[in-house]
Amino acid sequence: MALIRYNPWQEVNSLQRQLNRLFDDTLSSENGGNFSNLSKIPAAELSETDDALHLKIEIPGMEAKDLDIQVMADQVAIAGERKSETKSEAKGVTRSEFSYGKFSRVIPLPSRIQNTNVTADYKDGILNLTLPKSEDEKNKVVKVNLD
Repeated sequence: MALIRYNPWQEVNSLQRQLNRLFDDTLSSENGGNFSNLSKIPAAELSETDDALHLKIEIPGMEAKDLDIQVMADQVAIAGERKSETKSEAKGVTRSEFSYGKFSRVIPLPSRIQNTNVTADYKDGILNLTLPKSEDEKNKVVKVNLD
């Protein structure tokens, strides 16, 4: 019987090769070669009351006219395009950076809403949507009596 020496680093090296292959595939030229699109997806927070759903979406640096918001009975779709430019000048050197990119996000809703009565407010990069529940959803709770 042959004695084989165990090398614990061999498993770590194998894992590192697999992760490198994963990142190489992810960062291929068809994806633009970076993760910048992941940071462009707006963060969202959904809360619920008895009468409505309240959706807060973080979209800094955009104007309301650049947003496309579509509200269906069971989901909210938001899309837009960011166009930003930063420019700084120090010691006679000008530095300018541009950032462009489209984004879209569909947020499924936990209950049906009256999409004709939605109210929206956009201030300081935060979009607040008040989505009133449909009458069927308000009356959804049924009390069961036990005999």
